[in-house]
Amino acid sequence: MNWLNSEAFVLFDQHIIWSDMIGNILGLITLGLGWRRSLLTWPVQFLSGLVLFTAFYGHLAGSAGKQVVVMVVALYGWWQWQRGRGKADDGRITVRFAGWRERGAMLVAAAAGTVAVALLFQAYPSLSWDPWPDAYIFVGTVVAMYAQAKGMVEFWIAWLLVDVVGVPLNFANGYAFSGFVYVIYGALVLWGMRDWWLRSRRGSRPTLEGAPA
Repeated sequence: MNWLNSEAFVLFDQHIIWSDMIGNILGLITLGLGWRRSLLTWPVQFLSGLVLFTAFYGHLAGSAGKQVVVMVVALYGWWQWQRGRGKADDGRITVRFAGWRERGAMLVAAAAGTVAVALLFQAYPSLSWDPWPDAYIFVGTVVAMYAQAKGMVEFWIAWLLVDVVGVPLNFANGYAFSGFVYVIYGALVLWGMRDWWLRSRRGSRPTLEGAPA
């Protein structure tokens, strides 16, 4: 699978890598499916992680390991949405705003997780070129995916916060396609957040509020 790390084409003087392009196109599809609250969100997210794992395995152990975590969270999300499907009027997952306790727990987990992962990256430099921003993006992605799995509108906000760091970091590290895709993510996130926010205001029952993790 060495071709995954070969150059696909050059765009605006940026070298586009096959794995970067395919994985992020799947990521865009995942975001669109998430906006539609489709159960297919999670299999596509898993496939995106698998593509990137295949590309990184053998020479970027840290990046490959991060994709394993993403795939595990994707399986968790599929399980959560499978359980909650059909409780909304349209037969799809019900969305809601998180409670203050949930928001606080996610913020604490994000902060503590970022520090822990960054220190791990610093202790093992082969895992990451940019320990702190890389840890922020990785932990933020996991938190966003968790919130999405629980049907929380805040998951869109978490994605926006990831984008703020993700765009410049990807361009700086030579992953130009990821950088371009993160810009598109930003627009989709704003539309998706508006849609989920409106749905949460239509009197939907908070069916996932008390669901066990």
